[in-house]
Order: sequence, then structure tokens, then C-alpha cells
Amino acid sequence: MEESKHDDAIYASELLPKESSGPVALSVRRAKQLVSLYTMVQNPNMTHLKISELVVLPPLWIRCDGSDPEHTCWLGAEPLKAGNKITGINFYMVTCDGPTADKTYFANLEELKMAHKMKHHSSIVMTKGFAQYELIRAAAIEDTIVESESNIYVDITWNAVDKILETPPLISAATLNITLESGDPRSPVYQLYRELQFLLALAEGLKTGVTEWPEPLETESAIELVQEFLTDLKKKLDGYCMSGNKNETEKIKCDTAAVDSSIKSIFNERGDLDFAEQLWCKMRSVSSYQELIECFILIIKSLEHGEIQPWIHQGSSSLLSKLIQQSYHGKMEVVSLSGITPIQMLLEIGLDKMKKDYVSFFIGQELATLTYLDYFIATSVDLQEQVQRVQKLHHMLEIMVSCTVLLQFKHENLFPLTQICMKYYKENPLNEKHVFQLPIRPALVKKFYQNDHPEIWKVDISSGHGQKEVKTTWQVSANPPVEHMTSNNTGLFSDSTVNGSSEERMYFITMAKCSQVHFT
Repeated sequence: MEESKHDDAIYASELLPKESSGPVALSVRRAKQLVSLYTMVQNPNMTHLKISELVVLPPLWIRCDGSDPEHTCWLGAEPLKAGNKITGINFYMVTCDGPTADKTYFANLEELKMAHKMKHHSSIVMTKGFAQYELIRAAAIEDTIVESESNIYVDITWNAVDKILETPPLISAATLNITLESGDPRSPVYQLYRELQFLLALAEGLKTGVTEWPEPLETESAIELVQEFLTDLKKKLDGYCMSGNKNETEKIKCDTAAVDSSIKSIFNERGDLDFAEQLWCKMRSVSSYQELIECFILIIKSLEHGEIQPWIHQGSSSLLSKLIQQSYHGKMEVVSLSGITPIQMLLEIGLDKMKKDYVSFFIGQELATLTYLDYFIATSVDLQEQVQRVQKLHHMLEIMVSCTVLLQFKHENLFPLTQICMKYYKENPLNEKHVFQLPIRPALVKKFYQNDHPEIWKVDISSGHGQKEVKTTWQVSANPPVEHMTSNNTGLFSDSTVNGSSEERMYFITMAKCSQVHFT
């Protein structure tokens, strides 16, 4: 009786919430008791329990605290069924140790296979390998690591594993996993990202009535830039265009692209900017509401007085484009530059310009057709939705540029990746944490991982078929495989080193074993 009370006290203490959040990990002893109860209530042979109708329970997984000699971190159980009838239970045990760089602690593949055969009385076993490599770090330029939330990993699977930690053969199946956060200052399209941020600030100001002006993209004030631009156009109209003005035209082209020279081959600068788009390039330096109004006053006065006769692209529905078209006939409606009107006018011309930038890239690189891009550039939705779709275009651009610069992808790889991204973004909101997956051939990225340590490497050893299939898994991983187990409590060699060297990769070692009990 006293021992029972003592056990109950220990059990209660295990269930009390600790300082750390999340479910409490139990001792293996208590976990095994729960698994036994789980098994009994589903066993049709337990007639003495007088259960009128057996219910198939969902799989059971129990966190364990690793305090046992094997350092068990999970115990699991899952019913085996034939139709609606329960025929047995699958049991799982997951153990974890590490981290360590000492490979003498690593398993021997032949010994793992032999242990599996003996445990499950199997004469034949099959092996399947899996490896995950981080490509962004391996492809880092000039020894700099691309940080932030961006990750590019490759997952590789293959059959017939020959040895532990072997490099995957080229006949393996591989999937590229891309998670990319826009706005890395080292990105060749970072200036375009800053331009997008200005557009987003205008959209937010239009929505809330309060605009937080970002840091200007130009050193000169927007008023000065607009005045110089209008003066130059007036001189050209008056016939006084000098050869020296060619530099300004070239500067406009350069300003609009604002991309690194290393990416010019895939993100070409547009040379067909109309009057409104060139104005956007000047007015990106607006730093206050008053400055914005003064810029539009200068523009509207020049149009009213016939000092300029600018050209614009067809199809633009912006208010400024309408005023320009009206100026051709010498009659312009009066526009009140108050409230949100100036913000909306600038937002409209920025949207038009940036849409054309992205369309120029995707069509120019033959990654999409104009029809396929219709969703992203549609004007039938409100301005806020248009801005969100432009954000999606930019995120896709960043992905294509990163894969081109870091992984040297060609059109044959970029095209299917573009289709995957566009399909996702036609059905989902902007999500820079989404993992885009692209099936590839390992040879495409082998040079980035062949001399690198994998983030995860595992081998599955299996025998049997269907419900009688049993599996043993051995895995090493650079990160803890379970969140409730850390290097502080996971094992006997967590502080070990090899010859005092820290160059070897530190790995957590995980084993998962399976066994079966049949009721009939």
C-alpha cells in the first residue's frame, strides 16, 4: 500500500506542469503502462473487461523524458485492422542520443540489418536511404551565409543503401525545398524590393489615412528631380534638346531597374518607360505629404499650360494618365490635391510601372505568358488587392533570381518552378514561409553538397508486406529530432569531441524500432 502511494505521488509529480511550455514528458515506466491500457481496451480477447463494443482508437504517441538507459524519447502504438476488425497492435520505440562528432558511436549497417532480421525472424530485408542537405550555405558567395528565414534544402531518397552516411547516388530521387524571404540586402534585386516597400507604404497610407514615408531612394529631393525632368521635357518640346541630355535618359533607365550588374542578364532594364513611369522613378524620393502635393502641382501646371506633351502606354487607367490624355485636347478636369487623392495618384502610377517590370522579366525569360500573368496584373480588383498581387510577383522574382545566382539554374529548371509558384499564388495569399517544392535530378545540385555534411541522414530497414511490414530506422541529424529533448539531457556523450577538433559535424543519433502483437 505504501509503495502504491509512493508510485502515485511520483506519477502525479510527472504530470504537474513544468516551467517549460508544451506537453509533459513521462518516464518510460508510466508510458508503458499507458500503452498497455491502450492495447487491452482494443484486444477482443479481453472478455473479462466486459467491453460491449470495441472502438478503434487513434494512434497513441507518448513523450518520454529519456531518463532510461536507452534514452527513450517517444513510445507509440497503432491498431492493425482488417476492415473494421482490430487484428493487432503496432508498437514503436524512439530513442535519441547526442550530439556527438565521434563516429565510433555510429551504427554499422550490416549489424543493424542483422539485428532486424533476428528480431523479426526475416530472411530478406530492404534498405532505403534519405539525406537532406542545406544548399544556401553550401552555395554561399564569398564565404557569406544567406541568413534570415531563407532556406534552400534538397531532400534525396534512394534504395539499396550500402553504408552509413554514404553520399546519395545520382540515380536517386531528389526534391528541392525553397523557403525564401524577400529583402535580403545582398540580393541583386534589393533595390526593386525597396521600391516595392515604398509602394506598400503608399497602400497602407491609402488604407489608414496615415503614411509613414520610408527613407528616400534618391539623394536629391523629389521636387528637384521632378522640376529637372519637366524642364528637360519642355526643352525637348521647344526643340532645344542637347546631346548632353542623353545621360539623363540613361540615368532614368538605370534608376528604374536598379539591379546589380551580375543579374542584368536575367533582369533586363526596361527602356520603354512612359512619362508616368519616369515620374514614379523621380517621386520615389517623396518624404512628406506636402512634398507630394507640390510635385503634382508642378506636373499639372506643366500639362495645363501645354509646356509638355508626354506619351504614355495604352491601357493605363490611372488618374494621371487620364489627365495626360485630356491635355492632348487642351481640356483637363480640375483635380483637388487634398485628402487621399495625391497618395492614390502616386500609388496608381507605381503599380502600373512595377507590374510592367515583373511582366517584362517573366515574359522576357520565357517563364510565363501574358495570359498566365493576367491574374497578377488584373485591374478589375481594388488597389489593395492589386498591391498584394504585385507582392506575390516580387516574391516569385526573388525565388527565380536566387536559384539563378546561387544554384546556376537554367530555363529548363526555372520554368517548372515558376509554374509551381504561380499556381500556388493564384490560390493562396502571400506567404514567404511557404515551402515550394521542385523535383530535380541530383546531378543538378551535386556540386553544392558532394563535399558537405548532410543536415539529416537516415536509413530505413524493412521487411514484410502490407500490415505485416516492420521497420527499423537509424538517423543522424544536426538539430534535435524532438523538441522536448535537448543536448542537456540526452545522453552519455553529449560533450564528447574527436581529438579535440570541432571541425567534424555534431550529430544527434536517433533510432526507431517497431514490433507487432497479433490478437488472432
